[in-house]
Amino acid sequence: MARMEGKTVLVTGAAGGLGFAIARTFADEGAHAVLVDRDAQRLAQSVEELRAAGASCSSLVADLSEEDSIRALADEVCTAHASLDVLVNNAGLAYGEIASGFFGLGFAKWQHYLAVNTLAPLLLAEHLRAPLARARGLIINQSSMASNVPGTAYGVTKAALNAVTFGLASQLAGEGVRCVAIAPGMMETEASTGALGDEAMARLTGMQLAPSRPGSPSDIAEACLYLASREGSFLNNLVLPVDAGNRLRGYRG
Repeated sequence: MARMEGKTVLVTGAAGGLGFAIARTFADEGAHAVLVDRDAQRLAQSVEELRAAGASCSSLVADLSEEDSIRALADEVCTAHASLDVLVNNAGLAYGEIASGFFGLGFAKWQHYLAVNTLAPLLLAEHLRAPLARARGLIINQSSMASNVPGTAYGVTKAALNAVTFGLASQLAGEGVRCVAIAPGMMETEASTGALGDEAMARLTGMQLAPSRPGSPSDIAEACLYLASREGSFLNNLVLPVDAGNRLRGYRG
């Protein structure tokens, strides 16, 4: 029997990259995958690809930078699903000015970055509290190796997300809901290779203790599956580094 048979999993930022890999992995294990993204066209293509492979899945379009959109998304999920076994807060801002800037960003940009990367996971978990509690479910927040020594706005938002993870784990423990985070290292995705280029990819991969290759989306997807499975059911209130030892080299970002 597939490990996630009969379970419902919601993944944000699931139209491509890590989010799509996570949704596909859970669907392959028998879960009904709810894919969420703000890119309606790409989301529809991703759902079509999963269904063509025989997966059970559905999709919802939402802009997680807006509180009203988060609330509307949660309302739709609660209406469609009495229980929610896994919430993967994968959506986030990672490239461009957020990954290089610190001073000079101004209040509005800081608010936007924190809204998407830090507060949206918190609010979505809050609004989905009831179905998560019914399932005695799991929340997985997508952090980053940049949270270890945060030297950019991106790193700050992910360090704050780690703190939110601990807060959620504490608040929801009495309802049987676990909350953990995964901190990926250098991942070879379409977004990362396009934004960083070959030289930066090679430099960051070389910082790993095991520098033979960058990480792949399947590395993160399989870690999520482990945390949600019976084998990972005693893990709670932690940030799991999946970075080939990059954390020990003091990555700044």
